[in-house]
Amino acid sequence: MTLSDGEIMEELDSWAHFADALGADDKALFREMIRRCYDYFPAIQARDSPFPAEAVFMSILLAQHRTILWLAEEVGRLKVGKDARLDT
Repeated sequence: MTLSDGEIMEELDSWAHFADALGADDKALFREMIRRCYDYFPAIQARDSPFPAEAVFMSILLAQHRTILWLAEEVGRLKVGKDARLDT
């Protein structure tokens, strides 16, 4: 049993009250995080679970992990550039 579009949309929409209770900066970040879940819509839909939140949370974790890896690569490049300048 895969999740239907409606179940996924309902789950994502159900977090609106949580977002509304956040401060302005956090609210914008949270809404962007939820918006990015749509990038993983096919994977969320394929999740065989009666709990759509699990797949939504996994998509959020995946997006965050991608960002962490990108930041780690950027820091590595900056360190290499800094080390190269110090050697000259």
